[in-house]
This record gives sequence, C-alpha cells and structure tokens, in this order.
Amino acid sequence: MAEFFSFLGDPNRLRVLSLLANKELCVGDLAALLEMSESAVSHQLRNLRAMRLVSYRKQGRNVFYHLHDSHIFHLYQSVAEHIDEAD
Repeated sequence: MAEFFSFLGDPNRLRVLSLLANKELCVGDLAALLEMSESAVSHQLRNLRAMRLVSYRKQGRNVFYHLHDSHIFHLYQSVAEHIDEAD
C-alpha cells in the first residue's frame, strides 16, 4: 500500500488521473491539456497501466485511456473531497 501511495505522489501522474476522472482521452489530448510532450504523457500512462490505475480501448488508430475501474475513481474522489473540506 505504501508503494501505491508513493506512486501517486508524482504531480504529473495525479494530473493525468484528474483529467481521466472526468472522461476518457487519447495521448494527444492529454498532452495538449497538460502542456507536456506526447512522449512524456505516454511514459506516465505506461506506469499508470502497470499499477492498474488506467486502462485503454482502441478505436481504429486511436487509443483512449480511462480510469481502470470505479475503485480508482472513488479513491481519487475521496481524496479530493478530503482536501477540499473546511477544518
């Protein structure tokens, strides 16, 4: 579990997850929204796939990424709500 949360400590990975929590996107769209190179985004997505945080589907030549399952969405949502709570 410590490795999992440590992995999520990377700001770029969290930015990718944040965007994918709203809708599925392709690498090019993610790169544009994050102002990162497609290569850098692909690297992050490869790591996120290895940790089973994101999955993909192919549609023709395009590959669309989304959160792996509802557990990942609920984890992201819970942490975001916790951070937004007033003391």
